[in-house]
Amino acid sequence: MSARQPDANPSALPCGVVLAGGKSTRLGHDKAFVPYRGGDLLGQAVNRLCAVLPEVWVVGRDPSPHGLSLPWRMDERPGMGPAGGVLTALRAVGRSCLVTSCDLPLLDENVLLRLLAAWRERPAGALMTTFLQVETGFIEALVSIYEPRAVALLEETLDRGLHKLSAIFPPEVRHHIPYSRDDALCFFNVNYPADLAVLQTLETRP
Repeated sequence: MSARQPDANPSALPCGVVLAGGKSTRLGHDKAFVPYRGGDLLGQAVNRLCAVLPEVWVVGRDPSPHGLSLPWRMDERPGMGPAGGVLTALRAVGRSCLVTSCDLPLLDENVLLRLLAAWRERPAGALMTTFLQVETGFIEALVSIYEPRAVALLEETLDRGLHKLSAIFPPEVRHHIPYSRDDALCFFNVNYPADLAVLQTLETRP
């Protein structure tokens, strides 16, 4: 893929989307309400996207109990994990979506700006712009930009029972941003009680 994907409107930006429909079973309580930096994880995730994008949605829950007033949708296909949330977002918004999850407290605006810069240079066939760890080949599917043309692929693969985003989007339809394992801290996510202890340590270190 070498031709560049033109923007219908060069000034258009993706819609920001925070996925917040998980059940937090591994953590034992709702991670979206985990206190962090004077608010909670969902509020922080929303504010981070609002700093770089003019429109932000939440998918998976009503954000008003978090003190947030912005567009939202419940998952159209519950039980499908993040892939179902991405599908819901793309169908609701109808344009490119910069998707993050609500459990990435160390993600910062610079990472999102780097993602947006790479997205502007995406090849014509790319359905997903994402970070790829060079040592392992792991992709950051929940810090990625998805294209509306991916709706058909998501619908077809979910119907077949395939829910993992890295499997739904093979390498030939991805635009990769390489990063090193040494730079992976910004992608630290909160899944288990032990992760909260790690987060507290990271917050208080000099």
